Amino acid sequence: MKQFVVIGLGRFGSSIAKALSIKKIDVLAIDRDEARVREMEGIVGQTVVLDATDEKALKELGVADFDTAIVSMGETIEDSIMITLSLKELGVQQVIVKAQSELHAKILKKVGADRIIFPEREMAERLAESLASPKIFDFIELSDAYGIIEMVLPKRLIDKTLAQVKLREKYAVSVIAIKRKVPYTKDDGATDFRDEILIGPGGNDEIIAGDVLIIMGKNEDLAKIQKI
Repeated sequence: MKQFVVIGLGRFGSSIAKALSIKKIDVLAIDRDEARVREMEGIVGQTVVLDATDEKALKELGVADFDTAIVSMGETIEDSIMITLSLKELGVQQVIVKAQSELHAKILKKVGADRIIFPEREMAERLAESLASPKIFDFIELSDAYGIIEMVLPKRLIDKTLAQVKLREKYAVSVIAIKRKVPYTKDDGATDFRDEILIGPGGNDEIIAGDVLIIMGKNEDLAKIQKI
């Protein structure tokens, strides 16, 4: 099971931690503010009162064993930079950091952040959706009830037609496009790949390895299809 550590339990950080926990993801929530940590007790798997700018304390806590760290510090830019640097030096594979400005984001990338989040641009639930399901590349909320996801299907459904996999019949969702890597020959004779999008695929269109399906439907049905 994947493990996530969330550092900084302000509004954004606590929303991320809660959303991941709802999806049965193992979460460690950290903040230097004891009151914030207390609010998360019983909601996430583990909570710790800790100053995350202390690299030694992070190491002793074992954060290097976690798959992903989400840094959501609102106090100072310097703190999030220091924490990001420490996490990467400790060997955390994926570090996602909330940025306050474009300059802040640029510095975070320089010190090793793998992904930058601007809270005003990305909802906490959308991030949790993409983290919890590695098959999902993107999620677009059309309304409270409907959305669009980009998804790869499991291997057992490769080399079958859309009619054969019966996504509409089984899950009440619609495949509105397929993104596919297509080989082509460059001017120098070398072979490369480019993206090709098949709009409005039909039942006879076959799903091949590497295809990304763009699927629209009710959010509750999209949640079901992610489990196939």
